[in-house]
Amino acid sequence: MSGVLTAIGEILIDFLPIQSGGHTTGFAMHAGGAPFNVAVGMARLGQPAAFAGKVAADLFGRYLRAYAEEHGVDTRFLIPMEAQSTLAFVAMENGEAAYAFYGEGAADTLLTIDDLPPEFFTETRIFHFGSISLLRGSTPEAVLAAAERLKGHALLSFDPNLRPGLVRDEAAYRALLDRAFALADVVKLSSVDLDWLAPGRTAGEVGADLATRGPGLVVVTHGGAGVLAARGGQEWQVPAFPVRVVDTVGAGDAFSAGLLTGLAERSVYTRAALDALPEADLLAALRFAGAVAALTCARAGADPPRRAEVAEFLAARETP
Repeated sequence: MSGVLTAIGEILIDFLPIQSGGHTTGFAMHAGGAPFNVAVGMARLGQPAAFAGKVAADLFGRYLRAYAEEHGVDTRFLIPMEAQSTLAFVAMENGEAAYAFYGEGAADTLLTIDDLPPEFFTETRIFHFGSISLLRGSTPEAVLAAAERLKGHALLSFDPNLRPGLVRDEAAYRALLDRAFALADVVKLSSVDLDWLAPGRTAGEVGADLATRGPGLVVVTHGGAGVLAARGGQEWQVPAFPVRVVDTVGAGDAFSAGLLTGLAERSVYTRAALDALPEADLLAALRFAGAVAALTCARAGADPPRRAEVAEFLAARETP
């Protein structure tokens, strides 16, 4: 089936820490934004991946557009505007990435549904959304309106990728998340997300609850402990691949890129196809996603692997 796998939302600059003697001494600039990372990840894995959103016309925005084009991301739905770019500074605290965002009024927060061209709706086969794009400006409503229009015409993937420190109105945000969960066919959460979303509840309990609210597949990642996947009343535990972890920045986005690639390679572009996917194929797609995430953790920054790297990685771990 022709078409593109489109991610939508924030596109920004991550400033990752440069450390010396256990202290942060500076920052290095990298392209970032969770949905943008997913688009880059899918493109590197050989998929026809597009990114939709608004990007600043400043020097950072020009860098981001050039980066997208360099890595094979379709930029037809990337709309330039005169505004600043969102900047995110990343540091490690207690083994987890901590973020400081600077992006009030930034270009990627100002998307409207009218900005998206007709081809966006006719050509998108898998639609991925979530993260901080649901927190600021007009972009949250634009993203959900796009999901509503694509519902039933594309496979909808949602990763909330929660940043509680950026939430200003918790009640309104939880209501927005409920809308997103109800729209999504695939939901990917991390164990860190669960701590805020449903404190005190197990991954299995949350997965079962979400399954009654709309999603056909719920996946909860637990870092080195692997993932829990739930579909149609069944659950599977899929172990992680052991690697030497350099950092975990972008690991969740890499997992999403791997999972959506695994589904696309099996022609899963609709909810019906997701529901009918044989168990062995679903587990293979989850294992592939785990390999993509593991390779990303083995190097600095949100630097997802190419398809050949993943194939080599998995081949070396095949049981004789």
